[in-house]
Amino acid sequence: MPVSPLPQMPLAGLPDALSDASADKRLDVLRHIAGGASISQAARECGISYKAAWQALETLSALSGQVLVERSVGGAGGGGARITPAGEQLLQLADALAQARAAVLARFAGQAGLALGLGLRTSMRNQLACRVEALHAESDQDPTVWVRARTAGGVRLCASVTRESADLLGLAPDAQVLLLCKATAVSVGPAHGEATLAEGEWAVCRFNGVVERVTPGLERDEVVLALPGGGHWVGFAPHPFALAPGQPAGASVAASAVVVALG
Repeated sequence: MPVSPLPQMPLAGLPDALSDASADKRLDVLRHIAGGASISQAARECGISYKAAWQALETLSALSGQVLVERSVGGAGGGGARITPAGEQLLQLADALAQARAAVLARFAGQAGLALGLGLRTSMRNQLACRVEALHAESDQDPTVWVRARTAGGVRLCASVTRESADLLGLAPDAQVLLLCKATAVSVGPAHGEATLAEGEWAVCRFNGVVERVTPGLERDEVVLALPGGGHWVGFAPHPFALAPGQPAGASVAASAVVVALG
């Protein structure tokens, strides 16, 4: 349903609600509510759980610092919901940003990988464009999902996310994502005998690269690895690191430390 023009209001924290990588799915929930749907109806229309829809609205409201939806507790139908003026303005802002982004990306058609991380500000130095290979859950009752992805150069990585996050991000095989990780969560050492993640292995990512740079520290050395097919991965090793630039080395990181983002 088109959102009618509103009187200009202070933006306050509304732009912050659009900086999260999964904002698009969350905005879908908000759009359905703007169209008159209840939270449970919005969840069904978006193909996510009722819990994920609640999480979507709570996260958007927390990021924006404003009440976006007024809710009333109901019965089996999940209660009523009505979008506020701030919620409508957030949708207008999102539409304007989407149009501007589409215009910029159209100028760089064929270079989507370059644009994947645009607008993403983070302290995480490790950021790799990947395609999702598979999603796996230990059981139907498990609240988490393993996400395995591969870089263009063949490096396999795995992340652990909640089911709600997987739903909100719309994760599926062949989806293009950005995987991020803090350098301090990565251990670097000798090259692994088997280069990358084994077929049935999910909890730990192990892959090889070539030492590009070593920055000595008092107890730990920072090591930058050049990865097959392009890209870098930064981690740490006990001081003194024995390998020199140009030599192969291996990196290990827990899947729980890897973050999935969408451009």
